[in-house]
Amino acid sequence: MLISSHSLVQSVKGSLRCIGAERAKDELTADQTVLIDVREPHEHQQQAPKNAINIPRGLIEFILPKKVPNPDAALFVHCAIGGRAVLAAEQLHRLGYTNVTVIDASVAEICDVIGC
Repeated sequence: MLISSHSLVQSVKGSLRCIGAERAKDELTADQTVLIDVREPHEHQQQAPKNAINIPRGLIEFILPKKVPNPDAALFVHCAIGGRAVLAAEQLHRLGYTNVTVIDASVAEICDVIGC
């Protein structure tokens, strides 16, 4: 039996650190934080939070270890509404990253708080 993507995201989300845009703004001011936009490049080009690097969800396992080799780096992951970010964060934990946070907000809300 297949489960819905919504159910999958909800089941994974409970094991992750998820914060809102306001809290993310406070935490992203620290040194050594990396804001990752896991949307597709055309989405990122249309609207993206300030200082976000774009690594699409389907490539994150291949690209991020080269860009951020430190497994303890503070990683903040976001997407359009949260689903891809949750699944990306789960994969980052599997890769060995220990400090991964999902920004549980729409990209519009993130841009309103953090800036674009």
